[in-house]
Order: sequence, then C-alpha cells, then structure tokens
Amino acid sequence: MRKRIIAMVLSVTMVFSLAACGGSDAQPSGDAAQTDEAAAPAESEGADEAAGASEGASSDMNIAMITDSGDITDQSFNQTTYEACKAWAESNGAQFTYYKPDSDSDEARNASVDQAVAGGANVIVMPGYMFAAAIVAQSGLYPDVKFVALDVGAGDICEKGVGEGYDYNPDNWNVADYYNTDNVYSCTYQEEISGYMAGYAAVKLGYRHLGFLGGMSVPAVTRFGYGYVQGANDAAKELGITGEVEIEYVCGGQFYGDADITAAMDTWYGTKGVEIVFACGGGIYTSAAEAAVKTDGKVIGVDSDQAPVIDQMKEGLTVTSAMKGLSATVNTALDGIRDGKWSEFAGKIDNLGMVSENPEENFVQLPMESTQWGDGFTQDDYKALVKEIYSGNVKISNDISAMPSTDVKVTDYGSIK
Repeated sequence: MRKRIIAMVLSVTMVFSLAACGGSDAQPSGDAAQTDEAAAPAESEGADEAAGASEGASSDMNIAMITDSGDITDQSFNQTTYEACKAWAESNGAQFTYYKPDSDSDEARNASVDQAVAGGANVIVMPGYMFAAAIVAQSGLYPDVKFVALDVGAGDICEKGVGEGYDYNPDNWNVADYYNTDNVYSCTYQEEISGYMAGYAAVKLGYRHLGFLGGMSVPAVTRFGYGYVQGANDAAKELGITGEVEIEYVCGGQFYGDADITAAMDTWYGTKGVEIVFACGGGIYTSAAEAAVKTDGKVIGVDSDQAPVIDQMKEGLTVTSAMKGLSATVNTALDGIRDGKWSEFAGKIDNLGMVSENPEENFVQLPMESTQWGDGFTQDDYKALVKEIYSGNVKISNDISAMPSTDVKVTDYGSIK
C-alpha cells in the first residue's frame, strides 16, 4: 500500500512537471541537455543507427540507457555499458536510445527516466550506484518497464529509500520495502578480485613503488583499492620482498582528473618515485597518465580495458586494467528479457564475480590481449592465479571497514578534495 501511495503521488507530480515544460524535453538521447561536444556525434549516431536497426525488427524491446554523472565517451563505465547495449540492440533487432541527464543530480536522472519512458522505452539500463534514487522513485511509477541497474547494491537503495535515520547497514533493513522488486534487476561486482589481480600482477612484473588513485571514496572504489593492496602484498610475500614494496593510497574526491590531482600525481611519480598507479574512477585516469608520461611511469586502468584510450597519451602507458564484466551483464540480462525469463532476474541483487576457471568467462578479470605480460607474470601465470581464486585457495577479503593489514608499507593520504 505504501508503494502504491508513493507511486500515485509521483505520477501526479510528473504530470504537472510535464505540463509545466510543455513535454518538449522528452526527446531521444537528451539532445536538448547535451553539452559535451565530444559526445554529441556519438549520441546522434547511436539514435540513428538504433532507429535503423528497429525497422522490420522482430523484437518488441525498446531499450534506453541513461548515463550517470559521465557520458558515453568516458572510456569507462558509461561507455562500456552504452556500447554493450547498442551492440545487443543491433544484433537483436531492438530499438535503442541513450539519454544524458542535464545535470549530476537525482532529479535530473529521474527526469531522464521520464524522458525514456515517454519515448517508448520498455527496458532501461542504468549504470552506477547513483541510480539508486531512480530505482526507489521510478520503479513503482512504471511497473511495465524493466530496469537493469548495474553496480547498484542493497545499501545504495536503502540509503535513498530510508533517508534520514539510515545506519548504513543494509542487513538491518528490508530493501524490498523501498522499491518495486517485480521490475528491477540489480547487481554489484566483486571489485576486490580484479583489484587484487592488478596489484598482484604489478608486483610480479617488477614494480616496487605502487600507487592507488581512487575517484570518490564509495564502496566499489574502496573494494578495488583494498583488493589492489591485498594482491600487491601477497605477491611481495611470495617473492620474499615485502620490505621493498611500498604503496601510496589516495582518493581524488571526484571521478575526473584536474590540475590539483595531476599536481599530486606529479609529486608521486616525480618526487616519491612511484612507478605505477592504479587510476580507479572513470576519467580520473587523465591526471595519473599526464603525470606518468613525464617520468616514464605506468598506469593501470579500471572497469573496462582502458589501454586503447590511455595509450593515446603514450604508447605502452597502460600495464593492465582491473575490469568488470559490464558487457557480459548487459548481454545476460537482455537475453533473459528477450527469452521471456525475466522472472529469473526480477528482484535479485546479484554480487557478480568468479564463475569459471576460464579468465574470460568471469565478471571480474584482467584483459588477456592488452596486459603487458612478462617473465615475472605470464599469461599462464594469470590463468593459474584465476584457477586458485576460483577454487578458493586464494582468499580475498571484501571488508572495507578498514585498510587491510599488510606486510608492505601502505601510506593512506585520505582524499585530495
């Protein structure tokens, strides 16, 4: 009853909101809101190609993807999700459009959901924890729309649903009270595993002074970082060099690079002697890469294989990337909807990680092709590590309440901003 009352109130609010703006903003791809010149051509191309693919299509799926605070050229979470949705739609004869909110706010993201539904979307893909508010507010309002929320956990939903008084322990709350579970599939990723792989690989490949540059200090970023620290520590112990390995650790306080963060990275690479930095947070890699180029340093990417974009700044700059299986998740969920198996997804909040001894079948992994394998850590060594993690012989903690205990030296600087 509580959900239906909220839905009715939201419905009335939306009607008056649309009346106030004359409904003119409900345009595919959020063209009126688009301000990023680099993203504009891709946006038009995506909408046009999707429209062409839907002509004579056998699928009745109309898919919309909404960006979070970034855009589809971020070479990270948004771009990977966009490309996966677009490719799936083209292969399956479904219509596809993406929307970029006009600001970084819950209200703007909710408005983009309204736009997508007004444009005919019956499947909406939302990448990132920032969409928790949209799940709470919109899932009951649009019961016939299927929402696929990537990297949105129970804690994110409870924080927005409970509001004031939330104790940040989702186990103390019934998350299903705060959204319509019938039309939402959500998942998180075991970032600590691919973070571990990256840190382990870095030390095995000969790097001794490591850095971690996170974006905002949110759970997903922290899991990446703490996994990275654990992996580097375990590799150092195996090699008997714990006294030689050191890790600098900081978060930028945002998901993009700027002059202040680049200056901090200049100090790390140029003064402290850091050799490699795991840049973990969307576009924040730009600051690490700019500083690394000046000193022949190296970078580790995140979420997707970022070598193609980071290496544009200098060939061979990216040693590896700690990836999430965003494309695999999108494909699995959209396949399920297409095949009438939504009941297998609805209401679930999956925590995706290792599903196979085959590295490329897992939801967390390193890129096989672009990783700079060496004598200290070959592709076969990586496969062996994956097998050990999958079997449970290698234990990786997902506890983010405190920095992991290590034998190597870790200096945590908190946040730059």
